[in-house]
Amino acid sequence: MTAATPVCPLGKGFDFTNPDVLERGMPVAEFAELRRTAPIWWNEQPALAPIFGDEGFWVVSKHADVRDISKDSGLWSTNAKGAIIRLPEYMEPDQLEFTKALLINHDPPEHTRLRKIVSRMFTPRAVHALEETLGATARQVVEEAVANGSGNFVDDVSIHLPLKAIMDLLGVPEADRDRIHQLVDSIINSDDPDQPFDPVTANAELLGYAYAMAEERRKNPTDDIVTTLVQAGEDGEAMTEIEFGFFVILLITAGNETTRNATSHGMNAFFDYPDQWELFKRERPTATTVDEVLRWATPVHAFQRTANADTQLNGVKIAKGERVGLFYSSANYDEDVFDDPFSFNILRDPNPHLAFGGNGAHFCIGANLARMELGLIFNAIADVMPDVTRTSEIQRVRSGWLNGVKGLGVDYGCPAGKA
Repeated sequence: MTAATPVCPLGKGFDFTNPDVLERGMPVAEFAELRRTAPIWWNEQPALAPIFGDEGFWVVSKHADVRDISKDSGLWSTNAKGAIIRLPEYMEPDQLEFTKALLINHDPPEHTRLRKIVSRMFTPRAVHALEETLGATARQVVEEAVANGSGNFVDDVSIHLPLKAIMDLLGVPEADRDRIHQLVDSIINSDDPDQPFDPVTANAELLGYAYAMAEERRKNPTDDIVTTLVQAGEDGEAMTEIEFGFFVILLITAGNETTRNATSHGMNAFFDYPDQWELFKRERPTATTVDEVLRWATPVHAFQRTANADTQLNGVKIAKGERVGLFYSSANYDEDVFDDPFSFNILRDPNPHLAFGGNGAHFCIGANLARMELGLIFNAIADVMPDVTRTSEIQRVRSGWLNGVKGLGVDYGCPAGKA
């Protein structure tokens, strides 16, 4: 850190990516204090110095600053030190270089090249073609949950629709899906003690599985994303083997984990605001509801960028090579942008949330699919289990950069129309 640090309002050593902090819930009071007194604040992170080669990063807490950085991929790099702001402390610096094959860790023009290969699979038209099938799946998931009487909403409802959608798009056989799901969870939630596999082993197994899928599709092409990726070389845009492997991991993660967590947080918000649940059941304002769920949940707590040159941000000097944390979980509650941001309001409009990674080159490629899945599942819940109630408080995933949920006890009530 080379610039004068703003006066610390939180106390030396507070870390906004500490998994122990986030496991207790988003630090909303601390974020509010930063937005008011120090919108750009130095966050010490000495434990990760061997990985990132620095002593910390700048917390960016205001909506406008997060949005502006997201739009400027020339000044702000994802490739220099990666997009993930809290990597496991067991990682070595060479492993950080290895993960730069991930799409989210590329800058243009490489990012543009890789994103173009699959962008046509996520156009509004392509996503709309999935609606009927996914709508039937959403209904089936909810009906099966109701038949259980009660359970963990995450396991019974939240997981299934996004997992089916992305596994179908990739062409993963039904018999392999449960293990693939567990492997991905073990990688993405490596700080959580309840994961079934060691993350290093899980990563190696999943990469091997992806490579085997690629080889199979070269021999026997089908109508799925993997075939699209392995055939991309015919247009002169081929991925390398490692790019392909990490792209499969990214698609399974981004196409599953984030929507699952938004579903869980959204249902929990409806429990906290029962008037909003009654409003949704009665009027079905699906589009505004989905955006409010995304704002409220903010499934990705933060990503990071690295300055390509000396610059200033909100009056604070940022040196070339320093990291900035884009805290969507703060920006989405910015009082300068959202009226009454700490109220869950499914009629909120406009709702310029940054839950899909802000604007710019890294805007979530699956945003259309995620919105559709959330609309389908909440409408299915309202249709089939309108009287669902919470029986235990939400249990959060221990993570430094994801707003994850692993437990939410519920009673599903009687199926609609039955006493």
